Amino acid sequence: MARYTGPVCRLCRREGLKLYLKGDRCYTEKCAIDRRPYPPGEHGVGRRKASEYALQLREKQKLRRTYGVLEKQFARYFDMAVRARGMITGEALLQILESRLDNVVYRLGFASSRPEARQMVMHGHIEVNGRKVDIPSYLVKAGDVVGVREKSRELVPFRKALETAGDRTIPEWLSLHEDGLTATIVSLPSREQIDVPVQEHMVVELYSR
Repeated sequence: MARYTGPVCRLCRREGLKLYLKGDRCYTEKCAIDRRPYPPGEHGVGRRKASEYALQLREKQKLRRTYGVLEKQFARYFDMAVRARGMITGEALLQILESRLDNVVYRLGFASSRPEARQMVMHGHIEVNGRKVDIPSYLVKAGDVVGVREKSRELVPFRKALETAGDRTIPEWLSLHEDGLTATIVSLPSREQIDVPVQEHMVVELYSR
């Protein structure tokens, strides 16, 4: 399965905002974008004024890198969003990305970052409707029950998640059960419930060129 394996802090610096790809480190003074708030590379500080195309590209890259999706898969999600009935294309695209299983695991607080959530899914620690699912890109639906498998609940990350269950902020479209390690997808998220700072209409404009 293809994935980005380079230094993730460079991605945050390139996009000019925290993508929270390193979990807890992103909240400390060690965060790279706090120490070097400019794009990486020899000419990072003195870049020229960006064109309209460059701004649209940056919005797409920001969205793609936030969710850890490679180019081909992102294009496929965009095609799905275009075909979505009764929805604005940009909002449909965000909803599809939020519906990925690895993102749901992250939103539930089982992992400190989306890359960590992706690893948890791939290692078989997560189940959907009582069945193991090890595909990070699996798209959940309203009514699905997502949780940590019984035999994985004693692992350190999940024990930590259980201890902090009461302090976690869970999105409204997810409902955490009393056990702290299982949740129901109440509904798919609306645009107002997605806190990713991206101008999705610019992504649509980019693909419409």
